[in-house]
Amino acid sequence: MNKIKITLFAFVLASIIDIIGIIFSIPILVYIFKPFIILSLLFLYVFSLPKRLKWYVMALELCFFGDVFLMFSGELFFSAGLVSFLIAHVLFIKIVISRIKEVNFLKMIFSTLPFLAVFGLLIYTLKDSLHEMLGPVIIYGLTIATFGTVSLIYFLNTKSKKSLLMLFGAVIFMISDSLLAINKFYNPAHVLEVIVMATYVLAQYFIFRSMVQKNAL
Repeated sequence: MNKIKITLFAFVLASIIDIIGIIFSIPILVYIFKPFIILSLLFLYVFSLPKRLKWYVMALELCFFGDVFLMFSGELFFSAGLVSFLIAHVLFIKIVISRIKEVNFLKMIFSTLPFLAVFGLLIYTLKDSLHEMLGPVIIYGLTIATFGTVSLIYFLNTKSKKSLLMLFGAVIFMISDSLLAINKFYNPAHVLEVIVMATYVLAQYFIFRSMVQKNAL
């Protein structure tokens, strides 16, 4: 079994055990295995390509720290996790923009509207519950909406598997983070915790697949 297969197995195993830990409320499984999800994905990326993109490596490192921060309760840890993922999404946006060769006004408007609508609906739903976190959540929400927008522009330009995988990753990431915000600030539910983690893992994997896809931009 080569390094790629071993690290892929580690990623899948860590993801499944972490989700089991959430489902059955076994904190020790979450504390042990959650950090290994992104760590194994990082090694999987390193082993998959001879030449790695530093911005993606940095984004994964930030996601790792974000995961660790969010394992702990308290506003300080939540804010640290939010900042980590915010910077990671900025790097994802940078990566996607570097792949976009041209864009026209109509494509930009068409790509912006659905993500802006979801963002607006989410903020409208949560605004009375956010209090001092309203500003940070708006900034984070606009950032991930931008990630979705540029990913859709990228896909409309190329119609490639590489761009489709990135779009899937961005959309599912937005779903995951939206449910995380709803669970934390609006309507806490155990089932949402499970869905948030499952969609997060899926989003990260789709982005990874886009990064290692060998076909044209």
